[in-house]
Amino acid sequence: MTDHPVIRPFRISIPQSELDDLHTRLARTRWAQELPADQVTDGVQQGPVMPGWELGVPLSYVRRLVAYWLEEYDWRATEAKLNALPQFTTTIDGQNIHFLHVRSADPDAVPLILTHGWPNCFVEYAGVVGALTDPDGPGTPFHLVIPDVPGFGFSGPTAEKGWNHLRTARAWAELMRRLGYERYGAAGNDGGSMISPEIGRADPEHVIGVHVTQIFSFPSGDPAEFDGLPPEDFGKLEFLKAFNDEMSGYSQLQGTKPQNLAHALADSPAGQLAWIGQLLMESVSPEVAVTIATIYWLTNTGASSARMYYEVAHQSPAAGPTTIPLGLAQFADDFQSIRRFAERDHANIVSWNAYDRGSHWSSHDAPDLLVGDLRQFFGKLR
Repeated sequence: MTDHPVIRPFRISIPQSELDDLHTRLARTRWAQELPADQVTDGVQQGPVMPGWELGVPLSYVRRLVAYWLEEYDWRATEAKLNALPQFTTTIDGQNIHFLHVRSADPDAVPLILTHGWPNCFVEYAGVVGALTDPDGPGTPFHLVIPDVPGFGFSGPTAEKGWNHLRTARAWAELMRRLGYERYGAAGNDGGSMISPEIGRADPEHVIGVHVTQIFSFPSGDPAEFDGLPPEDFGKLEFLKAFNDEMSGYSQLQGTKPQNLAHALADSPAGQLAWIGQLLMESVSPEVAVTIATIYWLTNTGASSARMYYEVAHQSPAAGPTTIPLGLAQFADDFQSIRRFAERDHANIVSWNAYDRGSHWSSHDAPDLLVGDLRQFFGKLR
């Protein structure tokens, strides 16, 4: 496939026949069997696992959201709301790339590319576009570029191997070049927190700084790394161990045999909703959860989005620490980064802020804190 450097306007326009098929499939959902609630939970939260979720996504969660999807949710209203944001596509390295491009009224705003993770898409940041582009808020406003990662959403499925974090970072650098941005920032959440530092590594002449909501740096196995480690950091390690032991089944499957799951995700919208619901949980509204599930379903990207985990598991290791200025906004109910390990992997951490609320999906449940941290961080670098 040949690259087409032209930027093409894009509007979401789903044929009614596809929506009718989705409705029919939802109405014919065959529900999973599960144990009685009193055999699943004692009502006490254990580490990161919510009561009632000990065996995975509960049937009550799926039934409630499928009922909402069928009876209340209006895709056409969502489609119109998303189409109010300027959207485009281009082809980079043989892959279609879909993205929002929203310029601030302030001509001196900082260009910023925002990258989502799994199980999300460009919708992760759609709700904070206004606050981030506002020319009158504290700190700096932004000209925003918000892409769908290759294999996700309206970027469509990937058609070849190799679309990992490193390749995506190089594609984002090319996207910002095509848009004419000489100096820009990069930020992200979840997978976007791993892609964004790689943008700084791939394009250091143009990236002014990187902002993340997690720094995924872990112990190397050297016992000396634990000497003098504060008690609160050992507490963070216990939480991370509990998450890995109790909540990481999706990562193990998608990182090793993603195609095993792909067939079910392509055939059942309720199954697609349940699979992404294991991480969305109650941190996002029913409207947001169903919008994400609808986009995954309509674009048939359940398989390719899962495949990103396999690609990342097989990518080359990083060549030394990053050196671009890095800032962290850490939210209360999320992965807790440990600074000693973070500084091993990132040599230029210039901002580290921890907040007493917000979850892994801070753009949805703590947008004011996220927006404020982004605007202040890049305001000091412009």
